[in-house]
Amino acid sequence: MIKVLNILFLFAVPFLFTGIITRVKSLAAGRKGPSLLQHYYDFFKLMKKGEVISRTTSLIFRISPLIGLSTTIFAGLFVPVFGHKSIFGFQGDFILVAYLFGLGKFFSLIGSLETASSFEGMGCARESTFSALAEPGFFMIIASLAFLGKTMSFSSILANSYINPELSGMIVLLGVSALFIMILVEGCRIPVDDPNTHLELTMVHEVMVLDNSGPDFGFILYSNALKMLIFASILANLIIPPGGNLWFSMLVFMVLVACVAVCVGIIESVIARFRMSHVPQFIFLITSIGFIVVACMILFNFGEIR
Repeated sequence: MIKVLNILFLFAVPFLFTGIITRVKSLAAGRKGPSLLQHYYDFFKLMKKGEVISRTTSLIFRISPLIGLSTTIFAGLFVPVFGHKSIFGFQGDFILVAYLFGLGKFFSLIGSLETASSFEGMGCARESTFSALAEPGFFMIIASLAFLGKTMSFSSILANSYINPELSGMIVLLGVSALFIMILVEGCRIPVDDPNTHLELTMVHEVMVLDNSGPDFGFILYSNALKMLIFASILANLIIPPGGNLWFSMLVFMVLVACVAVCVGIIESVIARFRMSHVPQFIFLITSIGFIVVACMILFNFGEIR
């Protein structure tokens, strides 16, 4: 039953998550704005449209959006959702999740380079730099939680985040902060990127998909929304302690995921995007937080902190 609910959540909620962000931004600007379901309407409209494909591109350009979506969906199957349970899982599955995200990113990069556009090459360079700065911190935080819980399974890692009362509060706080920044980075949101801009010199992710249209562009939008939802799910499971009533935990989980979307919408409403030279410094906060978590784990287990 839980696995069925997890599948429904992963496949049905991504555009609702981004819809909440758009709705919050509209309310903050004093506009009526689109409905929460507008992104679903846009997705199905794109599925009905034709595609314009450059003659200079090869098969890589045609399959990269589908591979990006497939790897994101596959990664979501290993991420715990309701009740700290994932659809599939094994020891070390969090490493597979990270590499699946990396594989999808790789194909999105080479797919955009297929167009031989200097603007898209510029976007690829920025996107790969941002990902390279963010991923080490993610690995360090999850690996520290794995060491704390003496397990390598994603579901068990998040469920055992409260196993040590002395460290749990600090690690959860630091982990939530880092994961929230990951949502902004991987979702290409302000202050890292502006998903609504159309100025090539200031675009990052959007410039990479300028040549995609029709269903391929719909796959890219869905993959991006699903990736944000996956990181929001990890963040929510990190906060929710294990045990307790399952249905109450599911309700709290949904509320936390909605709160993450609201927070992203508020951030995009009150601040502007950082200058490009300051974005790497902001993203490096994830790795800095990861170093702090690792240092605390080492000091607590092998040092004098008790």
